[in-house]
Amino acid sequence: MTFNDLNINTPLRNALDDLKLTQPTPIQIKAFPLLMSGRDLVGIAQTGTGKTFAYMLPILRQLKYSDQKHPRVLIVVPTRELVVQVMGEIEKLSSYMNVRTRGVYGGVNINTQKDGLASGMDILVATPGRLVDLALSRGVKLKKIKQFVIDEVDEMLNLGFRKQLNDILDLLPERRQNILFSATITKEVDTLIRNVFENPHKIEIAASGTSADGIKQEAYLVPNYNTKINLLKHLLSSDKKWAKVLVFDSTKKMVDLLFETLEHEYPGQIGVIHSNKSQNYRLRTVQKFDMGEYRVLLATDLIARGLDFDGITHVVNIDTPDDPENYIHRVGRTARANAEGIAVTFVNQIEITKELYYLKSIENLMNQKIDILPLPKNLEISTNLIEYEVLTYQQRNATKDVNLIKDSKGALHQKKQKNIKVNKAKEKRLARKAEKFKSKKRGKKK
Repeated sequence: MTFNDLNINTPLRNALDDLKLTQPTPIQIKAFPLLMSGRDLVGIAQTGTGKTFAYMLPILRQLKYSDQKHPRVLIVVPTRELVVQVMGEIEKLSSYMNVRTRGVYGGVNINTQKDGLASGMDILVATPGRLVDLALSRGVKLKKIKQFVIDEVDEMLNLGFRKQLNDILDLLPERRQNILFSATITKEVDTLIRNVFENPHKIEIAASGTSADGIKQEAYLVPNYNTKINLLKHLLSSDKKWAKVLVFDSTKKMVDLLFETLEHEYPGQIGVIHSNKSQNYRLRTVQKFDMGEYRVLLATDLIARGLDFDGITHVVNIDTPDDPENYIHRVGRTARANAEGIAVTFVNQIEITKELYYLKSIENLMNQKIDILPLPKNLEISTNLIEYEVLTYQQRNATKDVNLIKDSKGALHQKKQKNIKVNKAKEKRLARKAEKFKSKKRGKKK
């Protein structure tokens, strides 16, 4: 099937021709007629299969010209970077249409965004927190929304946006079309669907938690974190095929530590992105990596969802994610649009870190084994432990199940007589009771 077989109009067909896209993906084929019918829809497909176009093609096909001020289509995404990306995709598809698109997110001046929204829009792309702020301050009204799209809803819930989502739902009109797309559906998301959606049609191109077919998945068992860094440097220097590498780590602190280590050996080739960076810095970093100016991008799970980069050769998990769904989203940054890529995970062998257990959970979710590769022979095995690993060893070797109250033997020294507190009133009271008892006893003898 080609896009010409779908019921798309000439402006959309011209935009697709400019993008050199001729064949729709399975999720796009199945979603188009259902969304055109006006039904609520839940779509599940692997990352990189064209979910954004799957809901935007039918939305734009039905969107008629209007000069009204308030939006008719609302798309909510979890991060600022996704707002920018979705807006870019809409602009590509609507290049031959008169469609007004606005994007709002936190981290920038809200009054500037209010001024931009005042000129009117057809489609609004927003993060939950900033959207609620704008709606409550009357910067935007949502009573004209006809189609409501929730993209990567599981990540929104993970980031703590449940309250904001509920607030947004309260502000929307009752009669609307609800659309949800994701690569994974959790129990919490299922609850949201039951409470909000009206008899939704469910499209499942692949089971929730399935990774893309073009991803080759590998893992190394590594003794500690510093050896993980040595292994990453070894792989980057020994194989030129590692041309565009996205590296994930668990926290902002660890990402910064990794950047400081790698920047000395690869000056100007390393980018870093996490929530402590300013919005302009993050957007510039993403752009430089996408354009190939950076060979390596170090990141937290901030960009594990939805972002589409061209030609990522390798995704590296410095830490093994404790949430299997996060692993699916991380590795889904490669092998997009039927391409191929490699995902490599470094698994800490320290038992108490539970990374071996996390690896098993990931394999169970995907229902497939991840190949364990031997460490390179000339790899430098570090004996230095980072602070977290030192604490881990201390916890493992600490005395277990000690009841400090029950096992306490009191003070380490006897108090001096002058420091021993005496309740004199209590002593007098006890003395009077004793004297009274003795006098009663003498009376009985008589």
